[in-house]
Amino acid sequence: MKQLFKELVFKSEAVCTDFFNDVTFDVKFTRPDGSNLLIPGFWAGGNTFKARYDISVPGKHGYVTVSNDKSLNGISGQLVIEKEKTDNPYYLHGPVCRKGQNMYLSHSDGTPFYWFGDTWLMGLTKRLPFPDDFCTLLNDRKEKGFNVIQIIAGLYPDMTMFDPRGENEAGFPWKEDLSAINPEYFDRADERIEKLVENGIMPCIVGTWGFYMFFAGKEILKKHWRYIIARWGAMPVCWCVAGEADMPFYNHNVPYEEHIKKAKKDWNDMTVFIKQTDPYARLITIHPFPASDGYDQIEDGSLLDLNMLQSGHGGFSALPEQMKKVRKAVERKVLPAINAEVCFEGICGASYADTQRYVYLSDFLLGAAGHTYGANGIWQVNSEEMPYGASPHGAHWGNISWREAMNFEGAKQISLCMKYLTSFEWWKFRYHPEWLETPCSLNACDGHFAAGIPKKVRVIFKPFFGGSFFGDINILKIEKGINYKAYRFNPITGKETYLADVTPDNEGKWKFPRADAFQDWLYVLKAE
Repeated sequence: MKQLFKELVFKSEAVCTDFFNDVTFDVKFTRPDGSNLLIPGFWAGGNTFKARYDISVPGKHGYVTVSNDKSLNGISGQLVIEKEKTDNPYYLHGPVCRKGQNMYLSHSDGTPFYWFGDTWLMGLTKRLPFPDDFCTLLNDRKEKGFNVIQIIAGLYPDMTMFDPRGENEAGFPWKEDLSAINPEYFDRADERIEKLVENGIMPCIVGTWGFYMFFAGKEILKKHWRYIIARWGAMPVCWCVAGEADMPFYNHNVPYEEHIKKAKKDWNDMTVFIKQTDPYARLITIHPFPASDGYDQIEDGSLLDLNMLQSGHGGFSALPEQMKKVRKAVERKVLPAINAEVCFEGICGASYADTQRYVYLSDFLLGAAGHTYGANGIWQVNSEEMPYGASPHGAHWGNISWREAMNFEGAKQISLCMKYLTSFEWWKFRYHPEWLETPCSLNACDGHFAAGIPKKVRVIFKPFFGGSFFGDINILKIEKGINYKAYRFNPITGKETYLADVTPDNEGKWKFPRADAFQDWLYVLKAE
């Protein structure tokens, strides 16, 4: 695309020593249909102020500036937006949102959107130099089909506010006395965020990690969020209010119940502030501390559009808790749910490809609206020259580099699964354990998973560590008069194999042929 947004640039003529704090600046736009939008502007350094405007609505858009600086106030003009031809899904189909009470996400034109995210929490730091290294990782993820990147706007986990590991090429996002934002930091961050959008990947902007409510305070974080919205809100991004929102800092000894009550109120206030400030109503979510869902991190979960979950990094031992958490969130039917942090591949030397397949495929069939993968080495951006090192508690999570982690087999294999499964009308899938003779209990890895659309398609996940090693599993309650063909999909290679035409017995039961290899398999019935 020629452009991702329209940008207006203005120069103040005022004599001012603190433009960031003393000057307010917005732009009121009138759209072709006569509706108005108040767009937050931002200080760009020196005496320069900018405003960025969404280009999704073609036509003539009038504007007038609104400022307490007389030299910036009342400047009027017009933008003409022409509709571009593009294959970028966020400009072709519109930004991602939740339509009505749907338990899945969509583009604004109604096209279903399957969230397939990757975790680059520290991807705006200088350990992932732009453009070469950043684009190397980006191109790999784009090829694998990732369409969301969870990335933090400078206030990171596993460190204090001005830890040198949080710098990008222009330093920190804030002056160290918190007196003003650092526009040059965001100039460098712009390059990365815009490159993601340009490549058809939605940045999920995590404004801050939760414990910065203690370090910086609510008023500073409101300024931080307003600046983020002004910089990036004109692009098809989504907002994550905070990461591990209700978690205190690692070494802080605080009364737990008192802390949780205050945190829920503080982040509820922040969510309201973001929604009031964002003129485009971008999708909004919050990343939880593992003890609860995102929906429960604030006082009023209905303010959110997406329920993020975190189910831990315990590898195989964490799988039952992961399954129960996902299924419980789906059954609540309050918001679409995704597992936004689970068993990063390679973390603590564990959770490799077999765990990734199990987590991803069980999440999908249990009804999640998407999935976020993570790899140790990428989330914290370990470079060969600069491994991240120890967290505040004194230990590190592993020093494997992002380049090596980029090639983990788990990411490749769940990518193959995602591309296969989303070739169906996945948003109509429902979990159907009654279709199986041996469904997983969800209390252990002791069975199989089934989901699909009655009379159209059934998908069955047979994990290797779930019994029935030979794969000769019975499928139940096959509808009379529906002619199914049976297939087997290899989640390791991505190859689909035709098996047989399905001829159920009088009770609607049919057994898949034995597999020729002991491993995970997907079995599929497709109606003719």
